[in-house]
Amino acid sequence: MWVGAAAVVVGVGGVLCFQGPAGAPDGGVAADGKSGPVRADTRTTPLTVAGGGRSASLPQRDTDPFSMLGVTWTDAAARLGGTVEVRTRSAESGTWSAWLRLDGDSGQGESGAARGGTEPAWVGPSDGVEARLRAADGATSDRLPAGLRLDMIDPGTGRAAAMEPAAFAVEESPAEATGPSEPAGGQTASTGPGGAEADPEEPGAEGTPGEPESGVSAAPSGTPVPSATPSGTPAPSVTVSGSPSPTPTVSVPPGPPSGVPQPPITSRADWGANESISPEEPGYLPGGRIKAVVVHHTAESNGYTCEQAPAVVRGIYAYHVQQLGWKDIGYNFLVDKCGTVYEGRKGGVDRPVLGAHAYGFNSETTGISVLGAYTDTAPSQAAMASVAQVAAWKLGQYGVDPAGTTTLTAGASGRSHAGRTWESGARLTFPAVHGHRDGYNTQCPGDAFYGRLGTVRSWAAGPVTGLAVRSVTGAGLSGTTYYTRAGITVNWATGTPSSFVSRYEVLVDGKPAASAAATAASAEVTLAAGTHQVAVRAVHQSGRTATTPAATVVAESTAPGFSTMPNLALRTGTVDTAAVPLTLRWKATDNAALKEVRLTAPVTRTYGPTTYVASHTARSGAATTWKATARDQAGNARSASVTGTPVVLQETAAARSGAWSTRSSSGYLGGRSYSSTAGNASLTWTFTGRSAAWVVSRASGSGQAHVYVDGVRAATVDLKSATTRYRDAIWTRTWSTSAKHTVKIVVVGTKGRPTVTTDGLVYLR
Repeated sequence: MWVGAAAVVVGVGGVLCFQGPAGAPDGGVAADGKSGPVRADTRTTPLTVAGGGRSASLPQRDTDPFSMLGVTWTDAAARLGGTVEVRTRSAESGTWSAWLRLDGDSGQGESGAARGGTEPAWVGPSDGVEARLRAADGATSDRLPAGLRLDMIDPGTGRAAAMEPAAFAVEESPAEATGPSEPAGGQTASTGPGGAEADPEEPGAEGTPGEPESGVSAAPSGTPVPSATPSGTPAPSVTVSGSPSPTPTVSVPPGPPSGVPQPPITSRADWGANESISPEEPGYLPGGRIKAVVVHHTAESNGYTCEQAPAVVRGIYAYHVQQLGWKDIGYNFLVDKCGTVYEGRKGGVDRPVLGAHAYGFNSETTGISVLGAYTDTAPSQAAMASVAQVAAWKLGQYGVDPAGTTTLTAGASGRSHAGRTWESGARLTFPAVHGHRDGYNTQCPGDAFYGRLGTVRSWAAGPVTGLAVRSVTGAGLSGTTYYTRAGITVNWATGTPSSFVSRYEVLVDGKPAASAAATAASAEVTLAAGTHQVAVRAVHQSGRTATTPAATVVAESTAPGFSTMPNLALRTGTVDTAAVPLTLRWKATDNAALKEVRLTAPVTRTYGPTTYVASHTARSGAATTWKATARDQAGNARSASVTGTPVVLQETAAARSGAWSTRSSSGYLGGRSYSSTAGNASLTWTFTGRSAAWVVSRASGSGQAHVYVDGVRAATVDLKSATTRYRDAIWTRTWSTSAKHTVKIVVVGTKGRPTVTTDGLVYLR
């Protein structure tokens, strides 16, 4: 039981001194270049009990380096109902941590366990420690357990142990072994009150029914067990793969195939398990069948790094075996916060190995524990995903739905954290994936983790959740319909990690048109002309499928048209030789869905499908081509253009009658204008074009004028303005085609404000 444990020497000056393992070679590999086992140093010191057994403590003191600790006591069946707090000094910074509260009961155990204890806590490299314990409030008879001590573990840094680990190869044969073997110490598969298996004599016990034969342990029903090792030879450890070993072997049937893939698992050899401290042969579930997965947390600090995680596993292993006296680490699997999965109890990861993790229910379950404490902090998505992967794989070996329920037979009387109680032999219904607290009075796996077990079940069981089409590129969206010429890329999102997805399929009119890998979030398809229903289907590793609502996608290649070709007209506004006000008009149509009309020259503008007119300006005297492209939602396009030249005709270019005077100002076109107050004074311009605008100056004293077009009076214009305005195009006329026209203005001679000041005429050719 205590193989590999270091001797404890209490040094002078309050320093805890320890003797480390002798002969450990340097380096992290064995002579053959493979990873070697790592010896952990275990150290203990008794706690000082006071207050009539209601308190205990360890004064602050220096120690040799350690990274994990726990408090243990003599009676493995006893529970510590009070508080256990420790604090440590960092070996790197020399600072003391805050007080860390330890879970007062490991909630699990092993047949013949040497001691009871708290959950171990990872505190990181430390060289000082202090502890304090207090019994629970209540009757004066309440006492702390006897034999209290602090257990400290240095899990090693990857250096190979001095001895070769015992080798124990699994023989992949379906034939039954000739006979069961005897665990070390002659123990059967049953456990004590703290832990895994119940008394085999109890109804529904967790152990193997009946008395074992002399010198052997009882075998799981229908499951061959390891053959006995030679007398006096330590029982070897299990390796699941590798070449056949010349050492003694056991014959164990291979684990049944699972309907889902096995996730990557770090083997015991790879995390540095020192098999010499746990020489007993593995045990297997009596019925040879896993009915449920029990989820745990190790209830220790979350402050470890992912590089330290193998050391954390080694520390838990050493604590369970060397300090508590179990035959092996209690959990079947462990997962760190980065999602790495570690092989726990030996016997073959694909086999129904009997663990020590769920008192009363070990004989039908497998246990997965996440390194860390998750009472207030939720586990990482990577850790949750790995738990779900292992759960799906293990339950898949036995046809159990991770989202369903299962019936377990209690191997001992018990109580759940929620207060549910039962007697030994009771048949109880649990979720196929449930928390340790459901079958034992513990907070494990912590409130924050327990609240997310529904997500773990969903990921493990399928189908994929949260699947939705995020967008369709290569197509335009109008309302709820997409339009494309032919090729599109469908983009999707999901709430399920890719590790649970077998593949994605893009469905066109209900039939697969493209397939994508589990890590993909998009796929391309080419559509035939017409209207289609496009959806995405996700195939979960379980085979269950989820499909998004279908999106309507129209494939068409007909370009838009211009029912009204682009055309130009002069408009009212301030005229400058560099910027003559213009109006551009058009009307585009499409047989499916017009997206836009984009002006590409002489300026760039984009207009929506219901916009048909826009105001612009152009330089006078220069021919300007206006280019427009109509584009539909599918990406089809058609272009059209119109060219126009604004021309300024000064007032001096007009034929005059009546009295006109010349005015000079920088505000006038060309710096000068004509002004008249005489009624019937007129100016006449002749031009060839398709649009015209009369340009005037305006003020509060400005009067009225008649406008004649081609000899017919077209309008009477009032030039009065509250503010002074120069170069104001006050009146316009546009024709459908370019032709020769005359525009004549005649002064009305308005009473009190007869003045008319004209700055010329602009026409468009």
